Amino acid sequence: MLAVGSALCLTACEPVPHALPDAAKQLLVVVRPGPTAWFPGPDGNALGFEHDLILRFAAERNLPLNVVVADSGATPLQPLIAGDAHIAIGGLFASPDIPRDGVASPASPLLWTRGYYAVSPVLVYNVDSYAPKRLADLGNAEVAYPAHSGLEPTLAKLRTDHPEIAWKAVDVPSNEALVAQVSEGDLDYAVVPSTTASVLRNTYLDFEVAFAVGAPREYAWAVAPGQEALRDALDGYFARLESDGTLARLADRYLSGTRDVQRIDASVLQERIRTLLPQYRYAFQQAQALSGIEWRLVAAVAYQESQWDPMATSETGVRGLMQLTEDTARRLGVEDRLDEVRSVVAAARYLRDLKDKLPTRIAEPDRTWLALAGFNIGIAHLEDARILAQKQKLNPDSWSDVRKVLPLLAEPEYYEQAKFGYARGGMPVAFVDRVRGYYDILLRAEPSYQPRLRPWSVARSTDGNAPIAPAIATAR
Repeated sequence: MLAVGSALCLTACEPVPHALPDAAKQLLVVVRPGPTAWFPGPDGNALGFEHDLILRFAAERNLPLNVVVADSGATPLQPLIAGDAHIAIGGLFASPDIPRDGVASPASPLLWTRGYYAVSPVLVYNVDSYAPKRLADLGNAEVAYPAHSGLEPTLAKLRTDHPEIAWKAVDVPSNEALVAQVSEGDLDYAVVPSTTASVLRNTYLDFEVAFAVGAPREYAWAVAPGQEALRDALDGYFARLESDGTLARLADRYLSGTRDVQRIDASVLQERIRTLLPQYRYAFQQAQALSGIEWRLVAAVAYQESQWDPMATSETGVRGLMQLTEDTARRLGVEDRLDEVRSVVAAARYLRDLKDKLPTRIAEPDRTWLALAGFNIGIAHLEDARILAQKQKLNPDSWSDVRKVLPLLAEPEYYEQAKFGYARGGMPVAFVDRVRGYYDILLRAEPSYQPRLRPWSVARSTDGNAPIAPAIATAR
């Protein structure tokens, strides 16, 4: 069964008319959703590593994109064999019995692209269960794995070597469902891709990774029989994105472990989401309405700053939920830094101003991550780092590149050449990583907010210094 998704009609300024899959000139794609490949974003629209890859591919070729999402009980490959789709994506591994040249055979009629990202299958277990060191430790335990993902060939030898284990292929809507069942105690053990375990480690707190159960495998896309030209176009596309760094940037956005939050910290945050967040949700949502900054991101910044303690005061004199300095509060028109709503809205407006000061060519999400770094270290030092990145042949508009050079601003050979001098550049790197980690958790725990009124223009004065109290009053 397939759940029908809406068609996404994309256009691009450089259409490539060759290698179109059919006379209708549209790309039919079946998706296996997952927490890294294809998932709902903050506004409810889809996001994900493979989501971005397929949209970019379709846009470059001026192809309308028609997407359907595979139900839990269906293989995403069958529609390709039946002629109902051109490509299947979503955390799939190419079958090893298909030659590298991708030529289909009667036994394996599908074509496969080159691999574009390597991951390891790992065994996860419930923290209240026995923690195995190797497969031989499992005895006759049941080990589940996701059906239709392509992991079956990897597990075939393991099944032969360990027939005592009860291996069980499970039809699940995504790999996340298996991790959730392990965390909740419904399953003792499961095999999932390492990327899935990594991004979910702070969402589901009662599972751990035991060990890798096989050699790394590469994600790939399945292509319908007879579509060699399409397969070749995708191979060239992946090669180009690997060469120009696009794959690495997308991997940093969706698959990177740099924003992992320590488990004990994540459990505290989840507890405070239940107990403290209801008290401050209004302030964070007001901040979204008055600044345009998504409320869960504002909440993540506030948690990093004060752990949602409105009375927090640091040794350096910053105070309140957002840890504003006296100078910043004065500039933003906040008389009382312990006033929760005003301090939160002021901080969100400040973050919006920082985003506005960045060059318009910088796209999301890099725009937000760079602005967060400026929020922590100041826009002047951020600009020094961007200039340094450019000098080192890195992309000054990419957060993954700028974060590499920020710590160098603490070293004399670099800060002596910087316009604004010394800076503790490692601090904004840690700040952004932790905010992103908290934001990931909040995105999964809390729904989006759609305000009835968006009095943003009232809250934002032309000089950025006007008091915000009137706007807050009208928004309530």
